[in-house]
Amino acid sequence: MSKPAARNAPVSELTDELAAAVAAVNEVILDKAEAVDLAFCALLAGGHLLIEDLPGVGKTTMAHAMAIALGGSWQRIQFTSDMLPADITGVSVYRRDEEQFEFHHGPVFANVVLADEINRATPRTQSALLEAMAEGQVTVDGKTHALPAPFFVIATQNPTDLVGTYPLPDSQLDRFLLRTRLGYPSAEEERQLLIQRDRRDLLAEMKPILDPARLAELIAIARNVHLSEPVLDYIQALVEGSRNHAAVVNGLSPRAALALAQSARAHALIQGQDFCLPDNVRTVFPALAGHRLQTLPESGIGGDAVVQEIIDATAVA
Repeated sequence: MSKPAARNAPVSELTDELAAAVAAVNEVILDKAEAVDLAFCALLAGGHLLIEDLPGVGKTTMAHAMAIALGGSWQRIQFTSDMLPADITGVSVYRRDEEQFEFHHGPVFANVVLADEINRATPRTQSALLEAMAEGQVTVDGKTHALPAPFFVIATQNPTDLVGTYPLPDSQLDRFLLRTRLGYPSAEEERQLLIQRDRRDLLAEMKPILDPARLAELIAIARNVHLSEPVLDYIQALVEGSRNHAAVVNGLSPRAALALAQSARAHALIQGQDFCLPDNVRTVFPALAGHRLQTLPESGIGGDAVVQEIIDATAVA
């Protein structure tokens, strides 16, 4: 079981528990330490995470492992083409005996929500998450209901060229702070998967390491990680590079610049630092910018390649 929440717990104690949570997820998801770090970055930066990859590479397993390690309440939503918005947010039901409506909470009311295969649902249903992800609340029948805090969405999606998928609109993609991919494991790690116990057995044995109160403290600590003037210059240079790139339709917004700064802070905290380095910025930049940058069709280059070009062309002051 997770430890009881403590007010003003020592920073070293909190960071030790954070490191233990990261290590616990890495024990389940082999050979994906960078993706796991980015997942915790999204969490500590107060954002949400999108995991995009082929079926069967461990997207849902990683999301499930994070939900367990973080403690608190969690729900898994399997998105399908016939799902309705009320299946996510909840619905008001009329109680005849009391002559009034009673709101029945949907699965979105949890600290951690696993939105599995989110792009299998229609755009109308996908949009049901927009208010929840942006404002930490949902509005049903004109009444606003606050979601638990912290609130973290881990969504998985299949590549958009697979049958039965609906591309996420730009407004929804922007709600995901970071996007990451898992890819195939190395030959050595795949051998370990073949000879070790089933991942579902490992998940069943996982115990919560953090809890909502301690997680809130860690998020507050991440906000205060120091950003020096040269690091701020580097962040602005990367953002400006996205706006000036010839292949990009629209560069990164000021909100994306703020998100980059906070993601870099979170990455520094995960690495055990109380200050941010350019390497922290460089590590999180592809996960933050890749799904936000649209490229001109005639350019013949994708968003991920553009991101790498921006990094290569931007010098550290």
